[in-house]
Amino acid sequence: MLTHPTHDRLVALGLTGMAKALEEQRKQPDIAALGFEERLALMVDREAIERENKRLVSRLKFASLRQSAVVEDIDMKAPRGLDKALFAKLIAGDWITRHQNLAIIGKTGLGKSWIACALGHKACRDDRSVLYHRVPRLFDALALARGDGRHARLLKTLSRVNLLILDDWGLAPVTLDQARDLLEIVDDRHGRGSTIVTTQLPIEHWHEMIPNPTIADAMLDRLVHNAHRLTLNGESMRKATAKRAGLDVKQDA
Repeated sequence: MLTHPTHDRLVALGLTGMAKALEEQRKQPDIAALGFEERLALMVDREAIERENKRLVSRLKFASLRQSAVVEDIDMKAPRGLDKALFAKLIAGDWITRHQNLAIIGKTGLGKSWIACALGHKACRDDRSVLYHRVPRLFDALALARGDGRHARLLKTLSRVNLLILDDWGLAPVTLDQARDLLEIVDDRHGRGSTIVTTQLPIEHWHEMIPNPTIADAMLDRLVHNAHRLTLNGESMRKATAKRAGLDVKQDA
């Protein structure tokens, strides 16, 4: 079948979704039973879907989520103390609209990063901007950016996203420069965006990870006071999976 001139015009105008819908309609023998407005509505709907899919791909690429996780795949039956009522509210996303934060706390292997990335993916689907960083690598990136003149630009990017995911906070005490960077990020985002922090460290021990008490007070006040807390417990899910597979799992030292 030859390409319809209208198809080419739609492509030239960047209306690729409508162009695809037109070609599909031309291949359907019973399409003539539909009126003009009905056919046009189908083409417009296809264009809207195509554009939304492209925006979603772009948002996910920018987000750089560590895990390919979606909220629909979260195992709600796993014995890790996941608060189902709170998690349902987090999935709905109103907390992001309100610029609230979330702390996901628990030992290694309980799926903290997976849950954070799943919520990040859901936020992308809800047309929100998201950015993921592991905290140790973020500190490295900020140090490099300070040396080559990109520091202010990186901080600006971190401040503007609707949802910032800071994974693996508290693995080691931070330096004074790192604490200042973190305070600047948290301060810039306070009341303007939401932040997810995943950590093995209970919140009451966060203060001692920061060398300057004044910076620690200021940072935790902005980050924690309006934060939801999702506390996980139980056996490592990775260890449990290995046991079910019949693997020899050694006890932690």
